[in-house]
Order: sequence, then C-alpha cells, then structure tokens
Amino acid sequence: MRGLFVTGTGTEVGKTVVAAAIARALSSHGGRVSVFKPCESGLDDDGEADHELLRRASGSQQSDDEIAPYRFGPAVSPHLAAELAGERVEPQLILDRARTAAADGDALVCEGVGGLLVPLTAGYLVRDLARDLGLPLVVVASPSLGTINHTLLTLESARAVGLTVAAVLLTPWPERPGDLEHSNLETIAALGRVEVETLPRLDLGRPESWPAPRVARAVLG
Repeated sequence: MRGLFVTGTGTEVGKTVVAAAIARALSSHGGRVSVFKPCESGLDDDGEADHELLRRASGSQQSDDEIAPYRFGPAVSPHLAAELAGERVEPQLILDRARTAAADGDALVCEGVGGLLVPLTAGYLVRDLARDLGLPLVVVASPSLGTINHTLLTLESARAVGLTVAAVLLTPWPERPGDLEHSNLETIAALGRVEVETLPRLDLGRPESWPAPRVARAVLG
C-alpha cells in the first residue's frame, strides 16, 4: 500500500486541509489518488464536509460511502456518535474499505479522526487503524503556543507501536512568523528527530493556488 496517513495533535488542527493538499499534489503529478476517512462526524454543521473536500481535491470519483463509511451528524467522538445513532463501528469494515480504496488508486491519502488515541470503538483506536494500514504518518499541528508538548506526545505515541513518522506539518503558518513559531518548529525538529514543514492558510475555493507539501513528493516515486 502506497500513501500517507494524516493524523493530528487533536481536533481542529487542520488535518482535512493538509490531507486535501497532499491529495491535490499527488493528483496534479498524474497519480490516481484515493482518499479515505474512516469515520466522519459533525455533518450537522454548515459548510463542505470533510469527505467532499478530500474528493474535490483529489479528483477522485469515489462515492461518499467509499471515502467515509461511517458518517454522523453530531460533532463528537466516533464511538459516541455511533452510540447516539444506534450504530456499531466495525473495524474490519473500515480496513476492508481502506484497502479497496488503496487498490483502486496509485496512492491512498487516509485522514484520521482527531488524534491518534481517539477511539473508533471502545477497543480500537485511530492508532490501531494506522498500524493496521502500515502507512507513514504525517502529523498535523498548530504552530502556536503549546504545540511542542502536543506534538512530541503524538510522536512518542506513534513510535511506541512502531509507526513511521514521515513529517510534522505546522499549519496555518503565518505570513510573518515570529520568534515563537520559529522556535516551535526548530524545537520539534530537534527533540522529535523529525522533518518539520509548514503550510500557510489555504483558499479552499482555489486548489490550483495550493502549495504542494514536500512530504507528498516521495509517495509516487
């Protein structure tokens, strides 16, 4: 399986935007890119759904169910969303759908849910899914105060189960970063022993203007 698993230090750190930018970069180089998000909540909120942005960015023809097999209205953790909906999240179904998506493209961009330790079920974490898929991680984090602790904890959690971290991506990177942002980047790179790159705030309506994350370049070879 070729591709990347996009996770984050928590919710609302820009995972979907980063996953979309990676998918767009791969697609623009001629690759057939499949996208996947195991569980999606918050569909009751206004705006473009995560799976819709991923599909648009990648140019994929996948259906809603093929991209996000579990979709829920309330913006809560997947295991709670399923409980509220009277449904049961099946890890094997998620794995089967992800592997099918990967087989239908040259690369798979999988976006996780929240952070690595978010439960998809009471006994199956996002980290377990990342390990079962065997894809390198891209860790999305904020460039602001507090990010060092959150990011290093995420790296430690990933490496504890043998996951490979391809890069940390700080976003939205300000137009005029100050001492804090530069120090955060340098400290995470040094203490985390990891490549750190940045992504500015994107105009989601103009994918052609998006810069290509460096971490996407090696995926298709």
